[in-house]
Amino acid sequence: MRASLRLFALSLLAAGPILAPAISSPAMAQELSDEGRMPSLSGATHWFNSPPLTTQALRGKVVLVDFWTYSCINCLREMPYIRAWAEKYKNSGLVVIGVHAPEFEFEKKTDNIQKAISRFHVDFPVAVDNDRSIWNGFNNEYWPAAYFIDAQGRIRHHHFGEGGYALSERLIQTLLTEAGAKNVPTSLVDVSASGEQAEADMNNVGSPETYIGYARARNFISTGGTVQDSANDYVLQGTPELNQWGVTGNWTVTDEHATLNAQDGGITYRFHARDLHLVMGPGPNGKPIRFRVTIDGRTPGMQHGTDIDEQGNGTVTSQRLYQLVRQTGPITDHTFHIEFLDPGVQAFAFTFG
Repeated sequence: MRASLRLFALSLLAAGPILAPAISSPAMAQELSDEGRMPSLSGATHWFNSPPLTTQALRGKVVLVDFWTYSCINCLREMPYIRAWAEKYKNSGLVVIGVHAPEFEFEKKTDNIQKAISRFHVDFPVAVDNDRSIWNGFNNEYWPAAYFIDAQGRIRHHHFGEGGYALSERLIQTLLTEAGAKNVPTSLVDVSASGEQAEADMNNVGSPETYIGYARARNFISTGGTVQDSANDYVLQGTPELNQWGVTGNWTVTDEHATLNAQDGGITYRFHARDLHLVMGPGPNGKPIRFRVTIDGRTPGMQHGTDIDEQGNGTVTSQRLYQLVRQTGPITDHTFHIEFLDPGVQAFAFTFG
């Protein structure tokens, strides 16, 4: 995914939630557009929680197609709402389909997707779209992206990015009522999520998603710049300015990620946000990699994320997003540093919330 696309999703959330209009379902139905027939799902390379589904078999059902990928923080924060809707409206005729369209190569591995499905308690059907066939059929460009499809198989609305949950749920209720469902609930779900799935503090996000691979890296300030696809010793001098970052130690930087070749290498980032996450994983051998985090040179204490302790200690055990900072007090600029005590880590991207 291009950085601008997730930033677009963040900008939607920053604009504030879209409130559900106080109008009846028939009135809302008249306002909905017809965006064409639901494209085929036949390009899925694998299915979880369901046998393969077809557009023909779904006729007569209201369908919510949600594009996501498991290392996308925006997708993870949206997921509790998608889960809640799937459960609440399944007896009214709603079918939720999560289309997992990968951004990074490691997100194509079915074992990794299965772990994410278990970790985030996803129990609705998930179509694995490793070839972006379904993605292209919808002409989609964003993570997350939700498409609302009526019982006749027509796309009636779409929503890109986080937020707008009340309006989205009202749309589900409207389409179910339009399809003839009886006793459709009229209340809205009350979602309370924790960890990386907790709602972002968008009023205090002053740092953009930042990729570490050279194809999309910005504001990299290690001495000498990036050496592409070759091992190199990196040095970072001084304290970075806001949203600048760099690495220290011997790294090989590829288009998608950077791999630490020797122990005691690190990454430093000057950020402004309540939460800091880093997408990373072990090397090809899968060996766990120990690390230690500091904030402004000190142990994080109560500002630690869910994947480290108060002393800043953590371990990379799988390829996923790690929450490393969750601040509890006033949000100001801070210097984040992560030091890896073992070689082999692969680092992909910073995200904030």
